[in-house]
Amino acid sequence: MTQRKTNLDLVNECDNFPYPDIPFAQGLLSGSYFKFKLEGCIAVLGYVLPEVAEKLPASPEWERNNASLEFTFKPANTPSDPEEAVAHRTAVLARFLQSAREAKTFRVLNGWRNELYPVYGPGRELLFSMERSASALFGIVTYGVHMTAYTQTAEGMKLWTPRRAPTKQTYPNMMDNTVAGGLSTGEKPFECLVRESMEEASLPEDVVRNAQACGTMTYFYVRDKRAGGEVGLCQPECQYVYNLELPEGVVPRPGDNEAVDFQLLTVKEVQSAMAEGRFKPNCALLLVEFFVRHGIIRAEDEPDYLEIVSRLHRRLEFPMG
Repeated sequence: MTQRKTNLDLVNECDNFPYPDIPFAQGLLSGSYFKFKLEGCIAVLGYVLPEVAEKLPASPEWERNNASLEFTFKPANTPSDPEEAVAHRTAVLARFLQSAREAKTFRVLNGWRNELYPVYGPGRELLFSMERSASALFGIVTYGVHMTAYTQTAEGMKLWTPRRAPTKQTYPNMMDNTVAGGLSTGEKPFECLVRESMEEASLPEDVVRNAQACGTMTYFYVRDKRAGGEVGLCQPECQYVYNLELPEGVVPRPGDNEAVDFQLLTVKEVQSAMAEGRFKPNCALLLVEFFVRHGIIRAEDEPDYLEIVSRLHRRLEFPMG
């Protein structure tokens, strides 16, 4: 019989890149990764696995320094104008990644999305954008929105919970938050939420406008085989968190091929599914935060309460937008 996961287990499963002096991450060390850098920028933009750095196609736009564990992007002939420089770097990187995709260098690129994710510098300036499916290869910070929709019933609060389609490349058949999606370059969080709510849950904009903004969550995930593609890739993430109370009679329905169905589950049913490991790891973490905020997980009942709450807002070691 599989041991049930505690709330702290769920936190550890998602926020599983090691903290200094905290050994819970099973021996992973930041020193075993190459630092992803851009020529002329002092900041470290992400972490790259050594086997990724070694397999990337040879190109004058890249420099690998094994002694300092640095992997530097060096696009030639970068314009001095900031906007033109961003466009130039983005185009050079796109051609490079397309060549890696065509050569089938990395399995993770099989999930090519034709969506661009932003990479920021230390002054919150946009440095360049990259193909979404490549973001974990370079360990950059990615951004998204997550919304938990719930309904107050005679039995108490119930949560609308979708199940991911078996055809999904990442985390197939696992349970998810009501609405979730990645934030593309230039997209505002609430714009993303409105778009994803219609695409994934058939919730119209006039309904989603009632959603409550609940801040952000940050964590640093090391991908396992359920994520698809290479194992061990770094995925630091920032999620903009929303809640939406739906009146009885308003029912989310799959609007694309992302979800199979939506179930209206009690809090205990959701917590049981979390403990059984049925939720996508970051979705379980988002639900832990939801339950903390709604007083369902309380210090009086949860011995790991202080660590759990502190771990919901990790300070990431890379520039953020």
